[in-house]
Amino acid sequence: MKKYTKFEKARIVGARALQISMGAPSLIKIPKDVISALDIAMLELKEDAIPITVKRVEGLSG
Repeated sequence: MKKYTKFEKARIVGARALQISMGAPSLIKIPKDVISALDIAMLELKEDAIPITVKRVEGLSG
């Protein structure tokens, strides 16, 4: 898995869970006991199957 900050992970998983809940197909084989879109998105992140990229801007501080 790529190295993401906890904020990037939260944003990626949240966006992917929304896509799944709106009917997007899963990108992994889903275990029988997993039914939540959030759990599916977290499994997809763990397996590095989410086709979302993170663009980082160097030199910004908040």
